Amino acid sequence: MLEGSVVVITGSAGGIGRYVAKTFAQERARVVVADIKPLDEVSAELEAMEVDHLAITTDVRDENSARNLIERTVERFGRIDVLHNNAAIVPHFQWGLRQWPRIRDLDFSFWNNVVQTILGGTFLCTKYALAQMEAQRSGHIINTMGGSQVAHAYAVSKDAVLSFTRFVAREEREFNICAVAIGPGARIATEEAPEEARARMPGVASVGNRFVLAAQASMEMSGHLLDVTDGKLVVRS
Repeated sequence: MLEGSVVVITGSAGGIGRYVAKTFAQERARVVVADIKPLDEVSAELEAMEVDHLAITTDVRDENSARNLIERTVERFGRIDVLHNNAAIVPHFQWGLRQWPRIRDLDFSFWNNVVQTILGGTFLCTKYALAQMEAQRSGHIINTMGGSQVAHAYAVSKDAVLSFTRFVAREEREFNICAVAIGPGARIATEEAPEEARARMPGVASVGNRFVLAAQASMEMSGHLLDVTDGKLVVRS
């Protein structure tokens, strides 16, 4: 069903985004990977899978960079069927990494960096993708969720992303654009995690095809936080 679709994934140089890019490639979608980090490894993996793909260095916090991502995607492929807003700064305390400072001790620049990456990036990429999706009168916006109890700036941003998802769903329903939020299904140790954490925690493969399923969510699910049960999408809230 997704064969030939154009899927844009932010934060896809590593971790969940990198894995998800390959799940869409397995469906024979055309995949655009975007990240502020080097994209060489994920690009090589997509090349090996013989999928049509594009790698665009992107800082989702920057409006011009976000606009460039969408414009270059449309120039290359002529459309955008799925935007997966996945870029984030994640605490990963469960890996054994140091806790973030308390709010009273937190630098405003640190707070802004987290919020602008998660919430600001989701806003900017969605803003510019919507014009194309409205013109084609179809599209899916998928926003990655995470543990709301993890850390202040991260949790506040993710809560706001869920609210943002609901507003996008409301405004874009008439254009047949479905906006949903969904998490990875577990706390995960990515390839960047310490060896000890990777030994005791599930890896990225535990994500499975949940984001592929979210890219096929029905309009009845638009505006909701989703999960996967027994291989099927379900509404959590």
